[in-house]
Amino acid sequence: MSEKKLPIGHGQMLELASHMKTPFYLYDETAIIEHARRFRKLFAWAPGFCNYYAVKACPNPAILKLLAQEGFGADCSSLPELLLSKASGITGKKIMFTSNDTPPEEFKAAYEAGAIINLDDITHIEALEQAVGTLPDTICFRYNPGPDRTGNAIIGNPVEAKYGVTTSQIVDCYKIMKEKGVKHFGLHTMVASNELDGTYIVETARMLFDLAIRIQKEAGVRIEFIDMGGGIGIPYRPDQEVMDLAKVSSEMQELYQGMIVPAGLDPLQIVFECGRVMTGPYGYLVSKVLHVTKKYKDYVGLDASMANLMRPALYGSYHHITVVGKDKMPCDHTYDVTGSLCENNDKFAIDRKLPEVKKGDVVVIHDAGAHGHSMGFNYNGKLRCAEYMLKRDGSVVMIRKAQTCDDYFSTLRFDGAEVVI
Repeated sequence: MSEKKLPIGHGQMLELASHMKTPFYLYDETAIIEHARRFRKLFAWAPGFCNYYAVKACPNPAILKLLAQEGFGADCSSLPELLLSKASGITGKKIMFTSNDTPPEEFKAAYEAGAIINLDDITHIEALEQAVGTLPDTICFRYNPGPDRTGNAIIGNPVEAKYGVTTSQIVDCYKIMKEKGVKHFGLHTMVASNELDGTYIVETARMLFDLAIRIQKEAGVRIEFIDMGGGIGIPYRPDQEVMDLAKVSSEMQELYQGMIVPAGLDPLQIVFECGRVMTGPYGYLVSKVLHVTKKYKDYVGLDASMANLMRPALYGSYHHITVVGKDKMPCDHTYDVTGSLCENNDKFAIDRKLPEVKKGDVVVIHDAGAHGHSMGFNYNGKLRCAEYMLKRDGSVVMIRKAQTCDDYFSTLRFDGAEVVI
């Protein structure tokens, strides 16, 4: 079971919502730091262990700087993410650049930043070489096991996935790069997302360890680091269990001793690219109730919408909802909790049991600290909301201002079309 608590008392949350324009995001600095330290400690046995935080989960410099102070790197998949990481003090090989269908200018920027470039396809070898004019001294490839592994609901079946190098091509990739003079090599995969079964993570390690041994035998290339990708999930539902990361780490260590050491690949650096598990549980979307209506169903209409948090609409995902100050009341009413977009799937919850909700109530949507604000958009002219950090000393600071109409209109031309050709 995973109890859903607020990062501050209900009274404090009501006071906060009375002083700040809703909706807004609130992140718990203390919880993020403590979890980052627990995560690193669990994998302290692993040579050179590092988590490259998936920037796409929560691309805010306040978050990135916080994690960088704990020794984390950054997993980037675009030029803006790369620039954001550099501006947050994460540089060089602390950046893993993993993208697909990558434009030449982004390959060049990653190379010039000294990032580790993780290639998605055998044809990208030539694309990288053409974009940069040379090759970096370190290279990594993303492996897609195809029918040898099953995916999960979010990532999907590896056979149907657009990502990664196939089993039949993977050894050739390393042979080609070795012949071209590349000196250092890594191996990456990403076959799950929001996975709660620790066995899946352990079996992914087994697959990569086995492949690293095969690459050494068939290509004469020593893999120096294994990138497990991300995929470690969080319990969005209160009745779900948190993954036993201590057990995962212990079983991975046993595999390392039983496979990597005898193969002569020790020391082999182990890295992850976890984003969701690092910040997801420690971010909250705070909103107010605008309307409570009775139609063929009962509806709670919020000032937030799927433009602020699209996971429920996009994936059908569950996010726990707390009506602030009503935690002692029985959940004896059934509502659809909705936003104001002109789309009927703009719903945070369907047939959700809640205490009686009234206009003006403050509602907190839990587990919004990853793939929340970052997946927001401007459809219907909805403006992006502010982000705040609850500091360790109890103060609250703004880490992103709310978007304004001027911001929204800033890229438009009102005085006639601009001739480009």
